[in-house]
Amino acid sequence: MVSIHPGQRVAVLADAQNLYHSAQSQYSQNVDYAALLEKAVQGRELTRAIAYVIRADSPDEETFFEALEDIGFETKIKEIKTFADGTKKADWDVGMSLDAVTLADHVDTLVLVTGDGDFSRLCSHLRHEGVRVEVMGFRSSTADELVASADSFIDLGERTETFLL
Repeated sequence: MVSIHPGQRVAVLADAQNLYHSAQSQYSQNVDYAALLEKAVQGRELTRAIAYVIRADSPDEETFFEALEDIGFETKIKEIKTFADGTKKADWDVGMSLDAVTLADHVDTLVLVTGDGDFSRLCSHLRHEGVRVEVMGFRSSTADELVASADSFIDLGERTETFLL
């Protein structure tokens, strides 16, 4: 495993929906994205930070999107889809994966901030391509296969005083 050093180029891809639901269901709190980004970068060279968000027409979401941008995240926004039967769906799995594969040629390390096990195959692919993959998430809601497929895992739940508001 490649060690962390200041010259590493890092990209951070944050699955905001996954983080929100994990933090709310387990702690009834919100994620501190500034602290999260600082820990993800760890003094290395930040190439790009992207937060993948869903527009659900909630009252404070525009303020949240602006706050993410102020912190240093580029926001990618997807509209929530409501189907005829009333069910709603929105996820960024494919978009995050495509961005990760695209960024792989431009970074040494990719930090995925999610607990979604669907990204385990992506981690394996990126590592095969020579990219260090770090995952950050709440261990209690992070898929075992995602943890196993990454070079390292940071449990946000171990330092709630740092990562939650």
